[in-house]
Amino acid sequence: MTKEERLKKRHSAEKRFRFYGLASIFVALLFVLILVQNIFSKGSSAFIKTVIKTEVFYNQELLELKNGASEKDIINADFYEVMIESLIKSFPAKNIDEENELIRLFSADAEYEIKKAFLNNNNLIGEKIILDLTASDDIDQLHKGNYPRDLPEDRRRISNFQLAIYDNFVENGKIGKNFNNYYFTKGDSRDPELAGIGGAIVGSIYSILICLLLAFPVAVLASIYLEEFAPKNKITDFIEININNLAAVPSIVYGLLALQILLATIQLPRSTPLVAGITLALMTLPRIIIPCRASLKAVPPSIREGALAVGASKFQSVFHHVVPLAMPGTLSGTIIGLAQALGETAPLILIGMVAFVVDIPSSPIDPSSSLPVQVYLWSESAERGFVEKTSATIMILLTFLMIMNFLAVYLRQKFEKRWN
Repeated sequence: MTKEERLKKRHSAEKRFRFYGLASIFVALLFVLILVQNIFSKGSSAFIKTVIKTEVFYNQELLELKNGASEKDIINADFYEVMIESLIKSFPAKNIDEENELIRLFSADAEYEIKKAFLNNNNLIGEKIILDLTASDDIDQLHKGNYPRDLPEDRRRISNFQLAIYDNFVENGKIGKNFNNYYFTKGDSRDPELAGIGGAIVGSIYSILICLLLAFPVAVLASIYLEEFAPKNKITDFIEININNLAAVPSIVYGLLALQILLATIQLPRSTPLVAGITLALMTLPRIIIPCRASLKAVPPSIREGALAVGASKFQSVFHHVVPLAMPGTLSGTIIGLAQALGETAPLILIGMVAFVVDIPSSPIDPSSSLPVQVYLWSESAERGFVEKTSATIMILLTFLMIMNFLAVYLRQKFEKRWN
């Protein structure tokens, strides 16, 4: 084979390799786009909710309230009869069964929404107002086009009579769509139209903050000692090997560790962000130590030697010069480690954060859920409303992860020093 033929063959191989690389990138991006499109197509509708415009009459005889009533009196008042009267009048029903079917078109929060309107304006006694009452999950999914209405009645959760009511509401402009504030401000619920991620978001924030407060200082100090002060011997080699091994340990093992030590032995409160934060801190610790040590090692020896040459002590040269220069890489590694912790599910399941929690936690020792665990819980629910809630929560979780990874890249590029 001549020299020209070998050169031509090598160029052909390079072109094939370039083509294979571009094809791999294209296929990977295609699968990512398919995944994102599937999630967004199912989850985007969760950010809006179906409402039914209903005329509500605040009957003084039923409420036993007067205009200008105090907030305490309004909260203690029973608005159930007012709710029932208003819902029944929204469509003519012939008997009690039809009235019950009519009432089931509205969410279980209708009474609360009627009371909330009176709390905002306590001079509505004897007045009629139009309120946007949240529709039930079945009507919500039907109005969004996610519910097949052409099935036989015995295979539908919505009866023919309820379909007739819905069609009448649509014709009269009583059906509308509002921003789903419940999704962001409420905790979990058995009713899909009332379920939200407010508790999961707060629980995730508490967990990540505790994880950061525990893992970051310990990881940085351990990295500084191992890289700058510890003697190089078999003991430090053993420690380094185990740090690398711990970074590769499956997260569920840390859940088992927390279950035995934090819950069974120390008896910390179960299903709380406090236990979740400690568990995630143990898991994240080696994942912060490794990039922190790499950042310290990347600082040129001349920085240390220059500081020592002008009379600085070993401690001063490390903490006044080396650590500040290594901090951008340390911070980016920390943020990536926290992003991984934010998406963890297995250890949180083992410590009991799969419990059904309705209230939003007010402190790290209150029972709570987290975003990935909420996805896990809703993905097992059969109702159609939870399908869109699951996809929407994945969208929120991906948004948080992308923001954290973008912040890590930005901090590295913004503050990192490049040495020639």
